[in-house]
Amino acid sequence: MEQHNTATPHVLPLSLYFTVAGTLFVLTGITVAVSFVHFGEFNIIVAMLIATIKASLVALYFMHLKYDNKLFMAVFLSSLIFLGLFLTLTMTDTMHRGDIDPIKEHPIKKEAIIYDK
Repeated sequence: MEQHNTATPHVLPLSLYFTVAGTLFVLTGITVAVSFVHFGEFNIIVAMLIATIKASLVALYFMHLKYDNKLFMAVFLSSLIFLGLFLTLTMTDTMHRGDIDPIKEHPIKKEAIIYDK
């Protein structure tokens, strides 16, 4: 019994790769620019949002996840959701540690910008 491979490779135009690469360069510039702006407690949220967008672009277009089996897309999205959940729980713990245990209330690095209010 012969097996026939019916999957045809998808060929993307070179302009799409350059557009995605240009978008990644722009987002990198935005990341650097945002690092000089003080958002208070939202610094980590803004940085992670930009990093998530950049990682998604790389996975979707350069790794061809957009055109592959949708199960792989579900695995990728679920891993992003779990990563976000774990980071949220970790940041909630570190930001509110003094509310629960007053002995650990003091920051490890007192000059850190995240503790400015």
